[in-house]
Amino acid sequence: MEAERITLNQRERDRLRVLNEIRQRHITQREAAQRLKISDRHVRRLLLAVAQRGDRAVVHGLRGRASNRKIGPRWELKIMSRVRQYYADFGPTLAAEHLAQEGLSVSRETLRKWMVQASLWRPRAQRVKTIHVWRERRASFGELVMQDSSPFPWLEERGPLCQLIAVIDDATSRFYARFTEHDTTERTYGPSGNGCGAMDVR
Repeated sequence: MEAERITLNQRERDRLRVLNEIRQRHITQREAAQRLKISDRHVRRLLLAVAQRGDRAVVHGLRGRASNRKIGPRWELKIMSRVRQYYADFGPTLAAEHLAQEGLSVSRETLRKWMVQASLWRPRAQRVKTIHVWRERRASFGELVMQDSSPFPWLEERGPLCQLIAVIDDATSRFYARFTEHDTTERTYGPSGNGCGAMDVR
């Protein structure tokens, strides 16, 4: 008679090995319970089951059987048909909320799994990340000059509001900055009337 082949996962193999150590009197039931993180009573229950049914006793009884909580294929088909028709560009959470308002209740995690399988939603880990390519600097001074301004109470309460206009050369990183009254490229000569001045910062 051909021997029966039983497939065990790692957890079940570990459990069977510990039970065999108990039967060989290498460890006690209490030590086995601590290693398996179960109660002493459950250890005795497993030993009895192994004695009656062999190694198959450590295999979970629901293996290979559909869960009692599994959603039927018809319900899944109905919901996904509705999603494709109206909510294909929605995220799973928002789509689940709208479906619930229509009486089509489904958890957002279940809907997320279905939408991923239907290629209507991509998990964040699978999304293509934007790659920023560093551009080369310009070859010589003056080819590209970038400018920005910043309105800020630079003088705090000791003076008026001033604009700090700064420019930076792309090739050399040399920068030039000036405090002015207004955000403008018009050159300011001499001290300004409001106390800002035309202070150069290099």
